[in-house]
Amino acid sequence: MNLVEQEHDAKKDHINEIVLSEDVQRAIEQVLQSSDPLDQPDFNPTDYINQLFPNEQSLSNIDEVIAKMECDISLIDDNIRSVVRGQVNTGENGRVALKEAQQSLTQLFSLITDIKSRAEKTEDAVKEITRDIKQLDSAKNNLTYAITTLNHLHMLVGGVENLKRLSERRQYGEVLNPLQAIIEVNQHFQQYSEIAQIQTLSAQVQQIQSELATQITDDFKNFFSPTSHSNANRMTLTQLKDACQVASVLDKPVKKNILKWFINLQLQEYVQLFHENQDIAWLDKIDKRYAWVKRHLLDFEEKYGTVFPADWEVSERITVQFCTITREELAKIVARRRTEIDVKLLLFAIQKTANFEQLLDKRFNGTTLVEATSEEVRPERGSFSSLIGSCFKPYLDIYTDSIDRELTALIEQFAQANQQMVVPKEINPGILPNCADLFVFYKKCMVQCMQLSNEKPMYDLVLLFKKYLREYAAKVLEARIPKPQPPNTTTSSISSSMSLLTKDFQNLSTAAGQVIHNFLKEGETPRFSSEDMRKICYILATAEYCLETVQQLEDKLKEKIDKQYVAKVDLSDEKDVYHRIISNCIQLLVHDLDAACEQSLLLMTKIAWHSISNVGDQSGFVNQIITNLKQTVPVIRDNLANSRKYYTQFCHKFVNSFIPKYINTLYRLRPTSSGSSSASGTAALVASASSSSLSEGGANSGAASGGNILGCEQLLLDTHSLKTVLMDLPSIGSQVQRKPPASYTKVVVKGMAKAEMIIKVVMQPVHPASLYIEQYLKLMPESSVVEFHKILEMKNVRKIEQQQLVEAYKRACPQLQQQPPASSATAGSQAVGAESGNSMQQSNEPPTSGGNSTQSQQIAAAAAAISGAGSSIMALGDSLMDKGRIKKIENLIKNRLPN
Repeated sequence: MNLVEQEHDAKKDHINEIVLSEDVQRAIEQVLQSSDPLDQPDFNPTDYINQLFPNEQSLSNIDEVIAKMECDISLIDDNIRSVVRGQVNTGENGRVALKEAQQSLTQLFSLITDIKSRAEKTEDAVKEITRDIKQLDSAKNNLTYAITTLNHLHMLVGGVENLKRLSERRQYGEVLNPLQAIIEVNQHFQQYSEIAQIQTLSAQVQQIQSELATQITDDFKNFFSPTSHSNANRMTLTQLKDACQVASVLDKPVKKNILKWFINLQLQEYVQLFHENQDIAWLDKIDKRYAWVKRHLLDFEEKYGTVFPADWEVSERITVQFCTITREELAKIVARRRTEIDVKLLLFAIQKTANFEQLLDKRFNGTTLVEATSEEVRPERGSFSSLIGSCFKPYLDIYTDSIDRELTALIEQFAQANQQMVVPKEINPGILPNCADLFVFYKKCMVQCMQLSNEKPMYDLVLLFKKYLREYAAKVLEARIPKPQPPNTTTSSISSSMSLLTKDFQNLSTAAGQVIHNFLKEGETPRFSSEDMRKICYILATAEYCLETVQQLEDKLKEKIDKQYVAKVDLSDEKDVYHRIISNCIQLLVHDLDAACEQSLLLMTKIAWHSISNVGDQSGFVNQIITNLKQTVPVIRDNLANSRKYYTQFCHKFVNSFIPKYINTLYRLRPTSSGSSSASGTAALVASASSSSLSEGGANSGAASGGNILGCEQLLLDTHSLKTVLMDLPSIGSQVQRKPPASYTKVVVKGMAKAEMIIKVVMQPVHPASLYIEQYLKLMPESSVVEFHKILEMKNVRKIEQQQLVEAYKRACPQLQQQPPASSATAGSQAVGAESGNSMQQSNEPPTSGGNSTQSQQIAAAAAAISGAGSSIMALGDSLMDKGRIKKIENLIKNRLPN
């Protein structure tokens, strides 16, 4: 019953709970401002009680608090009752207020209706009052229009007679204003052209205009005619000025005809003086043409500058006509005497013409250029640019041919001077000086061609730039890259190398690389001197500068050339050439350092690892490799100080080449000396290999003697020393130690870790077989049958035992059953080719061909099934190897680590 009551009380509390929104709560707080905690929206009874009674001693005044609460409750009850009583009459009051509002609306509607009717009556009264006013206003407008028309008619009738009289007297100053007025009035009467009198007057006006046009034209010809100087009726300059004003008022053809005749008259002397048959008309005297027009314009403006109105732009029109005639005459002369033009003469004529056109752009505003010619010869309207110079554009191939010859001579000069190339003595020599000279010449040609044309000649120049960028790369840079002398090869080495190719058709590319590698290894491998290495770095830095500058050149050409040729400007092939030079230089440096280390790796194979009696300091071949690295790498680093990214590439390529060779060399070693296996051990091996599951007893029964593994321990020490040196390779021999890039560190760690795992696997005893395969799969999860064969060869395992171990290995990795069988020799040649080509090849093979991504998962699963749950690599090593010797190796490695 108590539970039911509690649930009822809880539901009751939940129902009575009132949740108000934030907006409502803020409104309540604004109306009822209170600081009492009981009035707060987030009131918490527990916190409030804890505030009233913070400790046990405060409970002594609980009666006072309860009494105060009861008093507050009674006050609230009284307030609620008063509010409830006040709301009793609220509904009645609302109905009364609504009724009053309805009555007010009815009264308002009646008032509005009354106002509307009064407004309509008022409007009718106003219309009645203003009816007569509108009639009077219309009569006034008609009368005004009639008076104006009569005045215009009077002006037209009187003006026609006056114009006839003034025109006969050639009083053009007095003709101007009446003529303007009569022309405007005549335009006004065109709407009354059906009236006979108006037609007659309009015909008289047209006749007066025609007579004035003929008369003014004759007066101009009489005034400027060479034979009219003795004529007594010759006009004065003032009359001529007034006549120009009258011609401006007349029809446009009048002004146009006068200007055409006058401009031809002004240039008549020029046409005769610079006729194409005259010696002065040839390009070598082109500046005399421009000097003539300058003098003529000065003389014209001094004599007649005040005669012609400013808006006629007579000086500009003369200049434009001069440019048109000059362009046409020069085009005919150049076409006829093309064989006599050389680039010097062409550039002289173009430069003088461009300077003259720039002067005209500054002197005139170009408003008359649109009327000058119907042929589009300017790049943009309003500019004198190319108005004359366009006649030279068809012959700019003379200029590009000259640039071709100059660049040919320049490259030959660079190539000859480059035969005695000496690298500066400073640590960072910079770039070849002639490289900067080439691009300075390119810039000069580009600026010069922009002044001539940015269309086809500019594109022809781009093609020349492309050609000689390749020429410079081939004749100057690639030709001076030092090359080591090829070693002597014997017939036997060639035949053995060819047999290597025929044995491995599945990986022909890597086998071919191995053949080349074998050729290079015959005899003493040639090395670059320190000067040669500095020269290679010198050429690499120059190629890098060319690469960056070619990109800037391409961007600038695209910016300057005409839009129709922008898409054709592409220097990507030339950039690829310089990329190839850089890559070749890096590869030569890598090959040189590889050659230095090959002798050390060869020395490594000469050591009798199986007979080492104690593990000491790092081997001599390691010291030799470190010495070679310290002699070579600092020289390359110092000379590529401004090409850090390519120095990093060099380090990457070297470790990618050296580590697979080092692993390859490891496979050729025999670092252990195994004891002879007993008959019982062989039987145990066979039983172990054929069983589907392995027990501890089986493992123990298959044990055999481990033999001498001190050679493996020494190799492990040497491998760790090499790993430490390779990690520090980018900063080797430098006072400033920099952290190598993460990608470089990853390659070194992964490659050298594989070498260490190979040595650790070799250190393990092959008996029992199940335990050996289990550890092999854990140490080398991405291995293959080929590598398994090679490691068994390193351990000097007998052939029959190898076959049995391989069968057990294949059963542990079922996916290997689908691979074709391979002999140890063939498998070894495949591994050599694969690892010399790319140390990372196995991790990139696709899963469909037995790729190692799927293979590693299956091997891991098989290893987990064999080993049980969760045994670690170090735990297996500790259980199978001598802990004292492992501890000794660790101490030796720690002693070799840098402080």
